[in-house]
Amino acid sequence: MKKSALKKTTVPFFATVKKVVRYLAHYRILFGLSLLLATVSVISLLYLPVLTGQAIDLIVAPGKVDFENLTPLLTRGLVVIGITALSQWFMSICNNRITFGIVRRLRQDAFVSIQKLPLSFLDKHPVGGLVSRVISDADQFTDGLLMGFSQLFTGVLTILGTLGFMLALNPWLTLWVVLVTPLSLFVASFIAKRTHQMFQKQTETRGEQTALIDEMIGSHKTVVAFSHEDEALAEFDEVNDRLELVSRKATFFSSLTNPSTRFVNNLVYAGVALIGALMILGTDGDMLTVGLLSCFLTYANQYTKPFNEISGVITELQLAMTCAARLFELIEAQPEPPEPEDAEVLAPEDINGRVSLRAVCFSYDPEKELIQNLNLSLHKGQRVAIVGPTGCGKTTVINLLMRFYDVDSGEISVSGIDIRHMKRHSLRNAYGMVLQDTWLSAGTVKENIAFGRPDATNEEIVAAAKAAHADSFIRRLPDGYNTQLSEGGGMLSQGQKQLLCIARVFLCLPPMLILDEATSSIDTRTELKIQNAFADLMEGRTSFIVAHRLSTIKEADVILVMKNGRIIEQGDHKTLLKQGGFYAEMYNSQFDS
Repeated sequence: MKKSALKKTTVPFFATVKKVVRYLAHYRILFGLSLLLATVSVISLLYLPVLTGQAIDLIVAPGKVDFENLTPLLTRGLVVIGITALSQWFMSICNNRITFGIVRRLRQDAFVSIQKLPLSFLDKHPVGGLVSRVISDADQFTDGLLMGFSQLFTGVLTILGTLGFMLALNPWLTLWVVLVTPLSLFVASFIAKRTHQMFQKQTETRGEQTALIDEMIGSHKTVVAFSHEDEALAEFDEVNDRLELVSRKATFFSSLTNPSTRFVNNLVYAGVALIGALMILGTDGDMLTVGLLSCFLTYANQYTKPFNEISGVITELQLAMTCAARLFELIEAQPEPPEPEDAEVLAPEDINGRVSLRAVCFSYDPEKELIQNLNLSLHKGQRVAIVGPTGCGKTTVINLLMRFYDVDSGEISVSGIDIRHMKRHSLRNAYGMVLQDTWLSAGTVKENIAFGRPDATNEEIVAAAKAAHADSFIRRLPDGYNTQLSEGGGMLSQGQKQLLCIARVFLCLPPMLILDEATSSIDTRTELKIQNAFADLMEGRTSFIVAHRLSTIKEADVILVMKNGRIIEQGDHKTLLKQGGFYAEMYNSQFDS
């Protein structure tokens, strides 16, 4: 299984935070409103203990309960509780909109980045790993960011607010709280530093598992056909066990934060209660009343509680930023080389079909030569067949013609224009392409045929299907052309899928064609019909035909015989047979018993 090189990169925590802040700038108004509501909520919460302490003093006063002054206090307390609830509710709405808005933008940017990435990038990275970044990592980031917005800002405001109130009530008790509480921050920081790498390893292993699952499900028929189930299960178990191990470690060590900080917070609370009680007894309530002590205990609890919550938030934010870093790596991956500003924009009707390759050199690996000094000149309407042994460079030539890869040196021109000076969409719209590996999207049969021409009429779609000899089997489907297909074509046979792909080309009628083993999955009888249809389609169109069955390319105008990235023979079928060279050897070997 291919392993992603992206996941080896370690991105500093604060560098990722800066990037997230840039996304946060789009929601500055909501963010400001959230901070305002958080401030209102905290002030309301901090004012409530004052009312509670005053009420307690009215209740425990010698002689009687002062209902005359108690009732207004209770009424005021209910109003404060109502304000707190409303401010927290609206704050949650703001935080949700900010968080899911940021994640939506991140996913959108990641998907846009994927569309711009060169084919070489996608060839080197497993699909499941990329899917894991866009889906799973984004979800993890959402959870951490939402917790950060919900608890981090209110926690900081609560700490500052309670500190001010406690200083106003009793500086000596406040001194005890301030001296002991930082222990919880030290504990949380100590644990957090050691769990960051664990969470990073967890997200990497999860991505590896997603890639493996995607690979095994996508190739399930092959796995079953070769009785590879046990090996596949063993490979999955190995990755799954590693994921369990790193997840348990990350969760265990991060979960130590909460009980450790709670222990420190309980020390603070117990110390305040003990010192306050001694002060009441020692001064007969002159320095501190029972109500004020109750109020102070509430503040001490509110002061220490955010430290505990913030420590948990830090753990979640670490995981969230690790996931965000993986998303940013995808978003910031090097896209295809930009097109020059003066790049030509040509409509298909402006393409005259002349194709020229001059001194073209290309290799996927700089250390391994593939195509060297390839020269070729084609006129409009010529049918060119490319043949040769596996790995000789046939499909690579197609990749270069479509500019899925750029040449290392030399030049490929279409209609006299270097394709590097053409808009990519102009170049690719000029080709109709049928590959050996079929691709169908989730949607109706009609939508799949009209993939290259969404504005095509029903009559044009049916005509294209008839030309591709697909109409008869389509009409036998449950809903005909409106039959819904799942991703990859569902229960259609490989041959039926290929016929639909051929119908796409008949619908578009581009000026040039690329047929890479286009009839490899079709029965012989249908193949003869398709070949006749292709002959009509190729009339007047420059066509490139990649074939292993040499009997299918006998009518080609030019046959290019490739070996080790070079054209070693060139001519029509009869000429090459007379030469008795490599082509004749390959052709005759297909008919040997």
